[in-house]
Amino acid sequence: MKALVLPVAVCSLILPSRALLAQSDAMVQMPAQTQMNQPGRPTPPTPSMMDSSGAPNETAQQIKDKMFVHEAIEGGLAEIALGNLAAQKSSNDDVRSFGKKMVEEHQNLNQQLSQIADTIGARAPKKMGKDQQAQYDRLAALSGDDFDREYILLMVKDHHKDLREMRAEARTTQEADLKAVLGDGASVIRDHMVTADRMAHERGIPMPGHRHHSPEAGAPAPSQPPQ
Repeated sequence: MKALVLPVAVCSLILPSRALLAQSDAMVQMPAQTQMNQPGRPTPPTPSMMDSSGAPNETAQQIKDKMFVHEAIEGGLAEIALGNLAAQKSSNDDVRSFGKKMVEEHQNLNQQLSQIADTIGARAPKKMGKDQQAQYDRLAALSGDDFDREYILLMVKDHHKDLREMRAEARTTQEADLKAVLGDGASVIRDHMVTADRMAHERGIPMPGHRHHSPEAGAPAPSQPPQ
């Protein structure tokens, strides 16, 4: 048999049709990103434009402010719970009185910090953290002088740490309302620290890393406050 030979004119009609179909498919499959980057179209935010909190264009200090407020409220909840525990379990008037003061003043401070959290978009926790819950459970299992000793020692450690962190945050934040709350809060925390230091000194509780003044005629013997 003879091979079927199509006329040149017919081939020229078929080939251009296939080329047009391929070009049409390519246009349909064009990536959306290419279309989005056309002039006049807004560029979507990329991961590099987003901070770790998921908010666009948020500065590192703003993220730090949110983290501080969250952790400060969480710590305040722990101090309130521990203060209630001290008021119930201690057999000593000064420890019970201190516990009640902790409840009242940390509730007030947490209320102010929660208002700041709303202002700056921070998440205000509703309960203490896991480590703080473990500390609470450990103290709840104690009684008598053992409880007082461990509670006072924890209060000394916590308030020295809290005062350092609060002063550091007050120096760096650009949020005027937060700075004002931290100024007042630092005074409250320092007062708690001095009282806890005095109770520890009176009971001879050793506190590594903290220096004490000798008491003078009934005056408190506070640690040197961190600068």
